[in-house]
Amino acid sequence: MDEGFWERRWSRNEIGFHLNEVNPYLRRHWPAIGLSNGTRVLVPLCGKTLDMAWLAEQGFAVLGVELSERAVDDFFAEQGLTPEVAVQGEHALYRAGALEIRRGDFFALTQSDVSDCQALYDRAALIALPAEMRQRYAEHLTKILPKSCQALLITLDYEQPQMSGPPFAVSEGEVRRLFGAHWDIERLERVDALDNEGNWKFLQRGLTRLEESCYRLVRNP
Repeated sequence: MDEGFWERRWSRNEIGFHLNEVNPYLRRHWPAIGLSNGTRVLVPLCGKTLDMAWLAEQGFAVLGVELSERAVDDFFAEQGLTPEVAVQGEHALYRAGALEIRRGDFFALTQSDVSDCQALYDRAALIALPAEMRQRYAEHLTKILPKSCQALLITLDYEQPQMSGPPFAVSEGEVRRLFGAHWDIERLERVDALDNEGNWKFLQRGLTRLEESCYRLVRNP
C-alpha cells in the first residue's frame, strides 16, 4: 500500500471509513482516562474526522497527522475555520486555535514533533494498515511518544480471508503483540457489531463475524 492509494481514495470520495458523527466509543471512554484540560492529543491518519473537533471542544489540544491535502482542506472548511499554514520539517502545518494538522507522512514524525503529546487517539489508523505496516506503526509510536502517554485505541476484528482491507482485521492478540512490551493494555469494551445498522456494508461483503473493541493503553515509564 503506497501513498497514492489514499490520495486516490480521497480524490474519488471513496471514504466509507469516515463517520458523519463523533465516534461513540470516544464519547463513552475518553472521560474515564482522566486527562487534564489542555493535554495535547496525537491523532494519526486523522482524515477529516469529527472526533478532532470534539476533543478540542472538550478542552484538549489536537495534533492530527494526515497524508491527503484534500482531507485536511475539507476538515477545516467543514469546521468553518481558516487555518494558518506553514512548513515545519517534512510537513505542512495547518493551525486554527487548538487544532493542528501536519500534512505529510506519519513516519516522518519525530520525537520532538510530539514531545508534548501526552495522549493518543487511534480510531482508524492501525486498522487502515496492512500487517507489515502495523508493526512499523506500533514501533514508531513507541519510539516517539513520551513515557506515561495514554491512548484510546479502537479496532475491528473479523475473518480476514472473508474481506480484503482496509479496514483490516486486528485481533486482541495482535494488539497485545504489537504494544504489550512497552504499553499496559486494558480492553474497555468489545461489541458484536455485525448487526449494527451502520455496518450493513460488511454483511454485503460477506463477513460472518465483526467485533469492535476499544482499548486503553498506557506507555510504560
